[in-house]
Amino acid sequence: MKPQAIMLTKKKNVVVIGAGFSGLSVASFLAKAGYHVTILEKHSMPGGRARKFSVDGFTFDMGPSWYWMPDVFERYFNQFGKKVSDYYTLKRLDPSYRIYWNDAPMDIPANYDALKQLFNELEPGSAEKFEQFIAEAAYKYKVGINKLVHKPGRSLTEFIDLDLISGLFKLDVFNSIQGHVRSLFKNEKIRQLLEFPVLFLGALAENTPALYSLMNYADIIGGTWYPEKGMYEVVDAMYKVAVELGVQFRFNEDVTEIVIKDGIAVGVKSTSPESLLSTLDSPLSTTNYFEADVVIGSADYHFIETKLLPKAYRSYSDKYWDTRVMAPSCLLYYIGLDKKLDNLTHHSLFFDTSFAVHGDEIYTSKQWPTNPLFYVCIPSVTDNTVAPEGCENLFLLIPVSSGLTGDEETLRDKYFDMIVDRMETHLKQSVKEHVIYKRSFALSDFIGEYNAFKGNAYGLANTLLQTAILKPSCKSKKVKNLFYTGQLTVPGPGVPPSLISGEVVAKEVMKAFE
Repeated sequence: MKPQAIMLTKKKNVVVIGAGFSGLSVASFLAKAGYHVTILEKHSMPGGRARKFSVDGFTFDMGPSWYWMPDVFERYFNQFGKKVSDYYTLKRLDPSYRIYWNDAPMDIPANYDALKQLFNELEPGSAEKFEQFIAEAAYKYKVGINKLVHKPGRSLTEFIDLDLISGLFKLDVFNSIQGHVRSLFKNEKIRQLLEFPVLFLGALAENTPALYSLMNYADIIGGTWYPEKGMYEVVDAMYKVAVELGVQFRFNEDVTEIVIKDGIAVGVKSTSPESLLSTLDSPLSTTNYFEADVVIGSADYHFIETKLLPKAYRSYSDKYWDTRVMAPSCLLYYIGLDKKLDNLTHHSLFFDTSFAVHGDEIYTSKQWPTNPLFYVCIPSVTDNTVAPEGCENLFLLIPVSSGLTGDEETLRDKYFDMIVDRMETHLKQSVKEHVIYKRSFALSDFIGEYNAFKGNAYGLANTLLQTAILKPSCKSKKVKNLFYTGQLTVPGPGVPPSLISGEVVAKEVMKAFE
């Protein structure tokens, strides 16, 4: 028994690569369990794709802007003896968002009964079918969030679970979300309203399991919320929890190698500036080495495999990666206006062009879109801290196919003009002439800033053949103590899944090494 006791009490060194949501999560769970955890982060702050930046009085969230599944965030902080309200204040948005169609815009009310009434106006008699749809989505959400997403996806035996087996057909894994929605509703606006979460974040609706109607439950019943002062407040809260637990952060550390000896990761090499005063033209840097008993990759999985590991220790071939179906990338714009706009909502979706054509261009023909759908977030409608007085803060997003090239400034400007012209038409207000700050961010930036495979923004598409055990494994197949967390492994893309991914992987580490 004595050797076992020594093994259990040994404080292992864990090195986490990347301080995004999943990295903060896995680090905090392991620190709580008694591990000595160090996070190496390429940038000067935590958050990864959810960083923020401030300029000329504007504060921009760089990535996620939708706060869905508040129960997942609450559960996360509860596990550390905290509450969401200890760190930030949430406001439920009503309307949840606005959709601009070819004709009149439509507000999506936060109130469930009001939404049912809207459905009946669009398609008489549809409210009853909508109740059926939401009841089924509620079951999927309950089982999916409590059961499926907490599985590490390493063996089929994980799914020998009474609730999962008995509810297999109710989970609708083998039907598509498109087939499910269109069997119930004929109105095209209702169909697009219910299909947009998977189109923007996952895959074509015809290729996405109907299980993912759980996203509609998250949207409609869970609600759309806003953390006061912006989404970075969530990052900051998770960072504070991690620091309280003793996690060590090393920022401006660009990881260059995972050192392997006899199939075991023994350390991580990185470079960092010797001086913050070193010029960009001739930066001075130093090589650092961090010993590790366990290494966890929260950065891009493909990058870690292909750039940080010797080829002999990679779990997946180039062919494997090239045949993965990727969720979209994005063409983003951070815009500051020198005036306030009238009659706006926090979130707006511009569905005034063809859903089918843009979906095909993202996932099938994989080309730059001809006339894209797009999304606009204007947090200054809700929060006066994110823009100077009398000004507006805009975040514009066009979903585009991962793997595209040629996103130079002329192309970015072309799409900016295209979507702003459409905005001005719908809003009946001038926008372009009031732009006083503009920054774009596209695929080449996702690669440069985050080492993102094919410039992806959201990870792998949520297709049946990329679910659970069919995703890249959260544990290396060739390195005994190397694990992965984040959007390219289980459970998948999105902020709430990333929090859960960190928890899942922390449990796998503890099972393997204690």
